[in-house]
Amino acid sequence: MKVLFVCIGNTCRSPMAEAVLNHLILKQQLEDWQTDSAGLRDWNVGILPQGRGQQLLQQHGLKTNHLGRLITPQDFYEFDYVLGMDNINLEELRQMTNRLQPPPQCKIMLLGSFLGRKEDEIIEDPYFTRGMSGFHAAYAQIRESCERFVQLHKGKEQQLQAVTF
Repeated sequence: MKVLFVCIGNTCRSPMAEAVLNHLILKQQLEDWQTDSAGLRDWNVGILPQGRGQQLLQQHGLKTNHLGRLITPQDFYEFDYVLGMDNINLEELRQMTNRLQPPPQCKIMLLGSFLGRKEDEIIEDPYFTRGMSGFHAAYAQIRESCERFVQLHKGKEQQLQAVTF
């Protein structure tokens, strides 16, 4: 399972999601899972994630050494899931794949869609908020979404293994 998280600048939401899923991968011993994050704009290429996001991750015992990067066409072929944070991300990701040949097989979805609550599926960009409130809200949605994603897909993986062996 290969999962790519995408947001506009790869400095807040997507690196937090990558750190959360990496933690769950280790905790659940999902050795064949991989995750990464990328941005739709090159503003933060080569730069560590936003300080407030790193601070929040540390408060939860997590960290990231991710350096911002721009999404590439190859990502759509290398990852099983490309998960955006809001509808603007989702639309841009879909427009990018419409130009690719052959059409990639990855699933492009909102990370928040795994919550099962329509009103919570958009993970708002906390970058422009004052203080930590926006980061706390985004982190809570990201954490729960990643937990649900793992629950859903870990079960499928185990079912496939049971059928295969």
